[in-house]
Amino acid sequence: MKVRTVPEELQILRALNYRKLLSNKDKNKYINAEKGYEGECKFDEWLSPLISGKIVLNDLLLEYNNSIFQIDSLLLTTENIILFEVKNFEGDYYINGSEWYSMKGKVINNPLHQLHRNTVLLRGLLNESGLKLQIEPQLIFMNPLFQLYQAPIEPPIIFPNQLIRYRAILKKDRSFINDKMKKIAKHLLSLHLDKNPNSRSPKYHYNELQKGTICPSCHQMYRELTKTILVCGSCGGTEHYEPAILRTIADHQLLFPDKKITTDEIHQWSGKTVSKITIRKLLNKNFKQVKCGPSTYYEIRVQT
Repeated sequence: MKVRTVPEELQILRALNYRKLLSNKDKNKYINAEKGYEGECKFDEWLSPLISGKIVLNDLLLEYNNSIFQIDSLLLTTENIILFEVKNFEGDYYINGSEWYSMKGKVINNPLHQLHRNTVLLRGLLNESGLKLQIEPQLIFMNPLFQLYQAPIEPPIIFPNQLIRYRAILKKDRSFINDKMKKIAKHLLSLHLDKNPNSRSPKYHYNELQKGTICPSCHQMYRELTKTILVCGSCGGTEHYEPAILRTIADHQLLFPDKKITTDEIHQWSGKTVSKITIRKLLNKNFKQVKCGPSTYYEIRVQT
């Protein structure tokens, strides 16, 4: 009922990574965000054959008791809710007491604490709405190159080498989608927040960003237009100009939502890859024109 989409924070980090040199801190944040999203997508593929008769809600951003919390995936069965916290950790880690460490001795956030927090907040949110349901929390690791040493036996952790066995357990669940679970799912969807007020994107300015139209294969800037085809001088990839420029406009809207979309603005932002006449035609075709003459700008068409 709620599919996974690329988080806005990751979209911004991607766009900035292609157009400027990120600081080490922001670069690490970007790499971790990409790996996290990759793990969640792998989890979706793994779960997909098992969801018959169940309801799946991905990327829920909720608030309870003035606390914002994000849930990677919820699986609603006939009897309960399985709350998945998905991790894509790679490499060797170990536990000492309640602390988690990399083999280099660096302390990392304990994902069991995050799982517990999400479970408590979700239970409180449901109870507040008069919905008392059993919540089964699961911390699931998707990367086969992950290893955790000194792991306790009791915590609800599914390791990569346990995925096949856990799949068999889920297959035995003969759930069916009933009105009660549909109602709960719709209620949770109605509480979903579109934006995370705690999200912190890197600071950036228009003038410091490289202007151009980005090749989707190698993420370098297109340099050549042959008739209607853009040719990448780096990887040799080709693409019709229209989807490429539309993607460039989408980046512009993402990074600078308050800037008006005009022919001149997009011509500059796209690195003058195509002519102003071509951009004007593309804008007229795909966007709503507002005003006329030198002050003309464009907005997204509202679908009716």
